[in-house]
Amino acid sequence: MSEEGSVASIGRQIFPVGSVDLAAVKQEPLSHGEWRVSPNFFAMSFGLAGLAEVWRAAEAPLGTSSLIPDAINVLAAVVWILLGVGYLRQGRRRLLADLRDPVMAPFVSVLVITGMLLASALSAFAFGVGRILVALFLAVTILIGGWLTGQWILSDTPEVSFHPGYFLPTVAGCLVGAFCAAQVHLHAVGEASFGIGVVCWVLLGSVLLNRLFFRPALPVPLVPTLAIELAPPAVAGIALFALNGQVASPLACALGGYAVLMALVQLRFLPLYVKLTFSPGFWAFTFSYAAAATDALLWLSIKNPAGAAVYAGCVAAAITVLIVVIGARTLHLLVRGGLFPPAQPATGQPADSTPGRGVGESGSASSSPVSVSTNHDKE
Repeated sequence: MSEEGSVASIGRQIFPVGSVDLAAVKQEPLSHGEWRVSPNFFAMSFGLAGLAEVWRAAEAPLGTSSLIPDAINVLAAVVWILLGVGYLRQGRRRLLADLRDPVMAPFVSVLVITGMLLASALSAFAFGVGRILVALFLAVTILIGGWLTGQWILSDTPEVSFHPGYFLPTVAGCLVGAFCAAQVHLHAVGEASFGIGVVCWVLLGSVLLNRLFFRPALPVPLVPTLAIELAPPAVAGIALFALNGQVASPLACALGGYAVLMALVQLRFLPLYVKLTFSPGFWAFTFSYAAAATDALLWLSIKNPAGAAVYAGCVAAAITVLIVVIGARTLHLLVRGGLFPPAQPATGQPADSTPGRGVGESGSASSSPVSVSTNHDKE
């Protein structure tokens, strides 16, 4: 199969991740009436938890109440529980199919990564419980990251299926884990987690940039995952501040500088982003941009320049408006009945285990029969 055919087949596989024509979706649930809850839907609760951290960081420069992040975390927890229950009740075979799928597998880890953030927030009210949950979720995150890394080494993963979401299990997971561990006074654990996240960022980042630079453009449904490129330096900076205090150390400045560079890269992607039709895939923007906003607010607290409160207010307002708009559009999609695609039988096998064949061409883990056009240039 040609590379273009492989890219197109990947696009057809991942309905929830990108732009789709809802009229093309055949709304036929299985006989038991269930709908497919895709792993990347966990980006909804992940983004809300990230927004809570934005408002937590805004407390110092803006003097806002802690009730704001607490309320957002409650909403994030409700969404996380609903999605988690809906996903896990699909059964072990569905979970195994997703973990073996070269496109969907990285998103499974977001369930436990979000759990870490929520457990960290819980520690402010029940420290012992929050500490235990952070340690538990971090352990599961590392287990998933290790399993997936081994899976990607052993399997014949098509290069065109590689996308920025591959940062999630080990890079985002362990950097978020470092922050959360520091919050519950597990300093050594946090440093170890930070090390895993940074090393995996360097190794995976080089492979990912090679794929993005020199291989075919990402299929349209995966274009929103380009926002994840902004997350590693921002989350690493936040984690470093949590571990070592809010000090403008050389490493912190280096991470901050790279975060600025990747923010400029996101500006270059805007012409590509504005061509997208709204879908749940837009939640890929939320946590990455929220992490960048949190990092910026922490730097404002450190440097305290003239007009810091104005800058902080603009940053907090901008990311809040973005996430509120995405949330409102998602609710509208839910009311229209176009949020969840029909479930497909899961076999516990990868979407395509045949070497040289495109992902999703013949596998049963495909989540939707939607055709997605990939006739776009690399911007």
